[in-house]
Amino acid sequence: MRYLILSDVHGSLPALEQALTIFEHEHCDMLCLLGDILNYGPRNGLPEGLNPQGIAEKLNSMADKIIAVRGNCDSEVDQMLLHFPIMADYALLVDEGKRLLLTHGHIFNTENPPIAVEAIFCGHTHLWKLERIGQMAVCNTGSPTFPKGGNPPSLAIYEAGKISLRTLHGEILKELTL
Repeated sequence: MRYLILSDVHGSLPALEQALTIFEHEHCDMLCLLGDILNYGPRNGLPEGLNPQGIAEKLNSMADKIIAVRGNCDSEVDQMLLHFPIMADYALLVDEGKRLLLTHGHIFNTENPPIAVEAIFCGHTHLWKLERIGQMAVCNTGSPTFPKGGNPPSLAIYEAGKISLRTLHGEILKELTL
């Protein structure tokens, strides 16, 4: 399976559409959303192309291909618009025997993982990161909408033990093999 992993869309339809273009171009099987999908949050400005209803419509059309977890800006009201569950604090994905933790990062993270895994995928900080901490790989996908630290908008692709962190234009920022 090939997974596109994305966090912190924060209601930007153009950012989501660019990510979905990569999803199609890279022949991904599943979209993993790591929270903060529809709401832009009180600490952020208005995102370009703010359109939560448009995002819900696009994502609902592919609900059978989505695994999602809750971010700190996601709420029960957001869940009412989406046809796939988003309220779990984390999800465990097992792919070819590798345990992958999907979480937003505000509750569970590298300092506080709920279970032992080979890799943690998170967002929340809007700063992309791909590194090893001991035996565990850590991938913060950054944000396609509000990247911080001078970073480009970003996302990750995972397949067969390989993590590829990329810009929204598909350029590889960093890769790591489990």
